[in-house]
Amino acid sequence: MLQRQMVSVRLDGEDGALKREELSAYFHQSFDLFESLFELLISDEVYYSQSEPTRHPMIFYFGHTAIFYVNKLIASGALKERLNPHFEELFAVGVDEMTWDASSDSLRWPSVDEVRAYRQKVRALVDEMITTLPMKLPITSEDPFWAIWMGIEHERIHIETSSVLHRQMPLASIRDHADFPICPIRGDAPENSMVYFSASNVTLGKGSEDQGLYGWDNEYGSAEVHVEEFQTSKYLVSNGEFMDFVAANGYGVSRWWDDEGLRYLQIRKATCPPFWILQEDGSYKYRSLTDEIDMPYNWPVEVNALEAEAFCRWKSAQEGETYRLPSEAEWRVMAEAGGMDGAVFDDERANINLAHAASSVPVDMFAHGELYDVVGNVWQWTQTQMDGFEGFITHPWYDDFSEPTFDGRHNLIKGGSWISTGNEIMRESRYAFRRHFIQHAGFRYVIGEGANERDKYATIVQMHERWSKRYG
Repeated sequence: MLQRQMVSVRLDGEDGALKREELSAYFHQSFDLFESLFELLISDEVYYSQSEPTRHPMIFYFGHTAIFYVNKLIASGALKERLNPHFEELFAVGVDEMTWDASSDSLRWPSVDEVRAYRQKVRALVDEMITTLPMKLPITSEDPFWAIWMGIEHERIHIETSSVLHRQMPLASIRDHADFPICPIRGDAPENSMVYFSASNVTLGKGSEDQGLYGWDNEYGSAEVHVEEFQTSKYLVSNGEFMDFVAANGYGVSRWWDDEGLRYLQIRKATCPPFWILQEDGSYKYRSLTDEIDMPYNWPVEVNALEAEAFCRWKSAQEGETYRLPSEAEWRVMAEAGGMDGAVFDDERANINLAHAASSVPVDMFAHGELYDVVGNVWQWTQTQMDGFEGFITHPWYDDFSEPTFDGRHNLIKGGSWISTGNEIMRESRYAFRRHFIQHAGFRYVIGEGANERDKYATIVQMHERWSKRYG
């Protein structure tokens, strides 16, 4: 049965024994949820399938989250001996996408039972560490306990990203599961409208303090941003609203797509959003995590940033306005105005944390002030390229988490999705993906002063040149 997830365990407190109990429960819930997600695969043979041609088979991800605990505990100095050096190398690298002509066939993967047995050894190891490591509260980023928090939050990220890969699997490879029911409410899309926000100032970032909650290194530092007045759509763009773009041959008209978008269309041969399934009569079905269903027109559309930007260009031409994606700072204004600016998002007020369904729900279900779904349902693409705030410092135990995304090719997503948990449902969390990436992500559009197309691409080029000099 669907169960909302625990909120990420705080780093502070007065009672060390109680903190160990809280951390143990949080660890087991994360570990169990990740494994229950893999119970969606109909057989062990499916673990060796690639649902996405640029990603490893699912067996890699099944092993990856387990070896991560070991590798980070080694990095912290708390663990002196490895459990399985071969596994801890084999499953360490390759989470990000490969080139289109790459193959992982040459890699010799162990059996699923071998990986299951390894995972159980890791579970016992982490349990022992939680019980026996010296604990001093609050936990700081130099404490070996931080490596355990890092492992748990990393696994919760992979709960989400693996669910995307599962959703791309052929239905014949997926079974229904009581832990992952989809929302039964489907209907026509509500008509969208614009909501006005006056100019304001916002502060982004955690500064140098943990604020009692675990954070990834890119969350630290700060930025003071002045946000000019803007308007934004009341609802996330629904499947019904996006259908107008598809019906107008939006995927076949090159003027709506930039060069990066045209490359995506050429490679993917895309004619519609990735989770729409074209039928013989020209209609579309919708692919959920475990089934194909009639199109839920009132659920948010899930597209990549390139598709969202193409829609905005098309809509701008239809209406004589300049529509675009919001910035990170504009999203923060929306969140504060909608009362969703607490340190951890309220899952009673949003479709997050697996609290309501293992799918999207209608875009007019959760109101946040005048807007809906400022938080939850699907992640929201922004036009902001990922970068570190002033004061950013790479965490030495995970130096390839944030810095590879500072290349001008990764856009920030905000707000979380229905399966976002842990750090993902915190106000300060910052995640980014390449603009062509498939995720449980949609968008809302904005009218207002912001980077025009020329300025945006100039920024992307400058960021990539800077990143290449530093990291390339």
